[in-house]
Amino acid sequence: MLYIPAPEGKRLVWYLSMEEYLAQHATEDVFCSWVVAPTVIFGRHQVMEAEVNMPYCQAHGVQMYRRKSGGGCVYSDEGNLMLSYITPNTHSEQVFQWYLDTVADALRGMGFPAAKTEHNDVLIGDRKVSGNACYALPTGTIVHGTMLYNVDFAALQEAITPSHEKLAKHGVQSVRQRVVNLKELDNLTIDNLTIGHAGEGHPALRDIRALADYFAARLCDRTRELTEEEIRGIDLLEQTYLEPEFIRGI
Repeated sequence: MLYIPAPEGKRLVWYLSMEEYLAQHATEDVFCSWVVAPTVIFGRHQVMEAEVNMPYCQAHGVQMYRRKSGGGCVYSDEGNLMLSYITPNTHSEQVFQWYLDTVADALRGMGFPAAKTEHNDVLIGDRKVSGNACYALPTGTIVHGTMLYNVDFAALQEAITPSHEKLAKHGVQSVRQRVVNLKELDNLTIDNLTIGHAGEGHPALRDIRALADYFAARLCDRTRELTEEEIRGIDLLEQTYLEPEFIRGI
């Protein structure tokens, strides 16, 4: 698989545009990863006001965007590694399940007892470390998701407002009860499973860049940079995500 390093310092929707552009021109499987400033990204069919604490986000400089894939509302910051898999394979459900298995296997390679769920998450014990969504195009499939490394969960809990019904479905009372950072997973007991020192001392846990490098090395055998033509095309696509009507879901 080909690894394309994403430029740093872009808005989250620039990276979504990068995925979309690469999928529109896909001739081979591509993997990317990136980190963004505090941002809330909500699903294509979600009502922004029902999922996002807009006054908190506006007061604290948290960016708010809509994506074109489905799924739930996600908070991301410098402690979250965003992962993306783009393929010309249009059998999206098959692609999605392969990707979830691959991410769980990569975490097991670090010593964590990871497993995918029917809700498209990857768990360690009963705690979520990765949430994912799939986006099908006529020319290929995009799978993108989170990898919680050292996210500010206090900000996460303030920024997004999932319904009580959604939390009850997972048997928890708050978002914070469901999630855990990879950096936290040392000598924790989760779902009656003692993690102990799983992952301790693994080079991928040194910092978030090391984690990105680990996934790239685990999944890919080649690397190339984006071309100037690709960057121009991505810049144009980004404008579709920034249209007020699209953000509001009109």
